[in-house]
Amino acid sequence: MKISFAELPYPENALEPHVSQKTISFHYGKHHRTYFDTLTKLIPGTKFENMTLEEIVKESAKDSSHQAIFNNAGQVWNHDLFWRSMKPNGGGEPKGELRQAIERDFGSVDELNKQLAEKGVKQFGSGWAWLIVSNGKLSVTSTANAFNPLVSGETPLIALDVWEHAYYLDYQNRRADFCSVFMKSLVSWDGAAARFDAVKNQPSGAQSARRAAR
Repeated sequence: MKISFAELPYPENALEPHVSQKTISFHYGKHHRTYFDTLTKLIPGTKFENMTLEEIVKESAKDSSHQAIFNNAGQVWNHDLFWRSMKPNGGGEPKGELRQAIERDFGSVDELNKQLAEKGVKQFGSGWAWLIVSNGKLSVTSTANAFNPLVSGETPLIALDVWEHAYYLDYQNRRADFCSVFMKSLVSWDGAAARFDAVKNQPSGAQSARRAAR
């Protein structure tokens, strides 16, 4: 198999006081790990066995008979990006071309922060809020359960997990507080900028070609 369990990009206590070590331990070590372990039991002997994680997500989304594989692959991929969407001493404001694109498409960084947090708060039930690039333009969106923008041909830059296990030990039912703290004190603009640069530097038409191929 080509997939592996991604290491947490910082120590489990590195996001305190905003996210406790206990939450990270359960969220990463139990929830995320269970999705990965389940996926590794589902794909041997199938066409997905030697695919990358991203390929598994995209291919399994096309056929409801592979729902279990999609659910677990999607959750693994989503969590991988969620951890990399945060960093110790995060928040602040983006710089460079990402900031320029944010100001072009949202008017200001504050407006983006507001809209992305609101997407997380208003997502009914379990799911995710995202900052994405689609056809060169930034926007925010949300998805339910394991779904993500990959299956629609878009490129996620930031993932905000609003499943209850992401915040309940620290914030109880105060999802709005967690989403606000995520944008103000946790979000990794450096990581988002690197992903934005990767999309921006792709050959012209590459995103459209990939979308058409799906």
